[in-house]
Amino acid sequence: MAQLPHMLQSFVTDLRAIWSRGDDVGANMRAAQPLLEKLLLDKDLQALSADWPSTEGRKNLLLYTDPDHGFAINAVVRVPGRTGNIHDHGPVWVLYGVLTGTEALERYERLDDGARKDYAKIRLTGTGAGAPGKSDLVPPHDIHRELGGPTRSVAIIVRSAQLGEIIQGRYNMATGEVVYGGGPEQIPFAIRTAA
Repeated sequence: MAQLPHMLQSFVTDLRAIWSRGDDVGANMRAAQPLLEKLLLDKDLQALSADWPSTEGRKNLLLYTDPDHGFAINAVVRVPGRTGNIHDHGPVWVLYGVLTGTEALERYERLDDGARKDYAKIRLTGTGAGAPGKSDLVPPHDIHRELGGPTRSVAIIVRSAQLGEIIQGRYNMATGEVVYGGGPEQIPFAIRTAA
């Protein structure tokens, strides 16, 4: 993968130090959260993201995958007013933060006993507002969805593992149907910096 801009390289170095201390993925992700929130306020990274391509159509820009610890850093670029599908990320922890624009993250809880794999009765439990510098930690199997704001938005995502082949659920609130499949397409992306 191409060389990362200095602020992202520094972030990766800090993440590697956290992961080197232990195998408690939840604790590692919680320790990473303030570091991500600091990165999200970096004006140079915000400026670099201005020409990143849209990730519409269930895509993620893949910025980095750690060769030793397996965590991944993605970016998503949303068009104004984008309504995501209700989903989970299977066994993967996700730290989702807004770099530019605004977004909202809806959280859902499952009301049935989970006896049927293809069915889930869910209800909305809350909506968090996302703006630059804000992040949300989503534990494994938590049901949620992202909603784009009135302008283009860019988010940086730290995942405990690279998505793509990992099976995750997609939920239809109206019918209760649950469909399982692979995650978003991972598009390797080299961030262009000024020469």
